[in-house]
Amino acid sequence: MRPVAIISKPQKAGLETLLPELVLWMKAHDLDPILDPVSGNYTQAARVVPRHLLPGENPALVVVLGGDGTLLSAARVFSKTGTPILSVNLGSLGFLTEVRLADLYSTLEGWCTECFATDSRSMLHSELWRDGRLYASHEALNDVVVAKGAIARMGDFRVLLDNQLAAVFRADGVIVSTPTGSTAYSLAANGPILVPDVDALIVTPVCPHLLTIRPMVVRGDARLTLNIEGIPDQTFLTVDGQEAIPLKVGDELHCCRSEYKVNLIRLGHASFFDVLRAKLKWGER
Repeated sequence: MRPVAIISKPQKAGLETLLPELVLWMKAHDLDPILDPVSGNYTQAARVVPRHLLPGENPALVVVLGGDGTLLSAARVFSKTGTPILSVNLGSLGFLTEVRLADLYSTLEGWCTECFATDSRSMLHSELWRDGRLYASHEALNDVVVAKGAIARMGDFRVLLDNQLAAVFRADGVIVSTPTGSTAYSLAANGPILVPDVDALIVTPVCPHLLTIRPMVVRGDARLTLNIEGIPDQTFLTVDGQEAIPLKVGDELHCCRSEYKVNLIRLGHASFFDVLRAKLKWGER
């Protein structure tokens, strides 16, 4: 039996019916479902493994039940394995979770018979250096963000590209995003939309104090350094909007394209621009 990991969004309506049915379907199709603790709350018919230990079970597939946020979390957990992810949209917007609940079983059948397409998405590698030492490192599918907390003060930032000074500015924060993340927080901060297979990174200032400071699109193999020269208290580095690390003046954030990719299972009939038109209401009057 091929192992399949299932990761679910907490307290999502409908899981109490969906998960028992899904586990039974998988077992009937010679699959071994392995549940994260959230999924395990809804059925006792399968093994439960802590989410961060799921990659050690070597699943052939990851099924995500939730929205984009649940997918982002799963992508980081499995960032180093390349395991295909089938993400079912139980959320609202769903830029990344393309598969509808109505298409879940037909998509699984396609995977079982190897009749499916994958969309390979680049990730972002970030390193936070403090006092000359590596303090933390992360992989992100969407973005890493320097964001202030409750105090309405701006920060002072210096951006270097391959050790060459690119910009110095004051702003509420800075977003470094992948092409996948271009439709997330960066888009809300007036950043550009990039097609997912473009080999590039985006640096988007959040509410900069100068009108001439604009988002930058840089080479995918560029090495970005963000020097944090002045920030208010309660300023954080956030990873995909889900993990947060308090920052200090003098910290350095190093970002580059990750060596890892996320492989998303696609239905194949919807292009990236189809999704944009549907989600952003392009063309509607």
